Amino acid sequence: MADTAGTHGAAGGVATARAEQVLSRLQLLITRKLDGLLQGDYIGLLPGPGTEPGESREYRPGDDVRRMDWPVTARTTVPHTRQTVADRELETWLAIDLSASLSFGTARMLKSDLAVAAAAAVTHLSVRGGNRIGAVVGTGGGSTVRLPARPGRKEAQGLLRAVARTPIKPGRTDLGALVDMLNRPPRRRGLAVVISDFLAPPDDWGRPLRKLAVRHDVLAIEVVDPRELELPDVGVLVLADPETGALHEVYTGDAKLRARYAAGAAAQRSAIAYALRAAGAQHLRLRTDSDWLLDIVRFVAAQRHARTRGTTR
Repeated sequence: MADTAGTHGAAGGVATARAEQVLSRLQLLITRKLDGLLQGDYIGLLPGPGTEPGESREYRPGDDVRRMDWPVTARTTVPHTRQTVADRELETWLAIDLSASLSFGTARMLKSDLAVAAAAAVTHLSVRGGNRIGAVVGTGGGSTVRLPARPGRKEAQGLLRAVARTPIKPGRTDLGALVDMLNRPPRRRGLAVVISDFLAPPDDWGRPLRKLAVRHDVLAIEVVDPRELELPDVGVLVLADPETGALHEVYTGDAKLRARYAAGAAAQRSAIAYALRAAGAQHLRLRTDSDWLLDIVRFVAAQRHARTRGTTR
């Protein structure tokens, strides 16, 4: 018994040390790159309608007439609307899927590491101005961890450490139930970020996501590995389902099989993207073989550009 406890303790210590090392590198990378490329004041990932008054611009068809800026309209004789910007104080909740299917990666990192990295980037972008950050984490086998929302960078770093140290368990996370945890208890309008590979059928998580989007701005971050999109020609390949342990031998030298696999994967990703759009969520796809930080920068910049043109929802 003593030996077993010692082994578990050593394993836990290694996991904690690795989590600290990973988070230290992420913090340095995110701070340098995000702050370097996203100059100026950026308010969150999804601006939303907000309540703070902003600048006026000319009225466009489809604008809310309740936001007409009548003084400017009277002075210029051209209809103007008053823009609003997102509230400074924002409560952000993360739903992070760390089920066994994310313990996979054939490129720069595991999908689970990319999920933690995405959570770190979102936290960095959202924690300013006294914003509160909380999270729910699904670890497979129906196990979930809730981390309460608290303001401050120190608390946000503690939340990220807790996420990074969360052990992944065998089995699949019920993504629908994980998302639904963000609907309870009801909270004032804020930002909800769902980080997953979304491999569960869209029928399992589409409805909770639609319900979440009624009250909150929702960002869905999909993590993908290139081998989930296409198979390489490497002869006989033994594949293991990380959620069930089932083994499958696949002869990748068959060009028709590779084509069918690529077509099936493309159809699956298209169905995921469609379900996310139908739920009213913004969609950001991150790959384990690409510059994920640059992809986030491009996404935030596109959101900012859409906001200045008045095209955000």
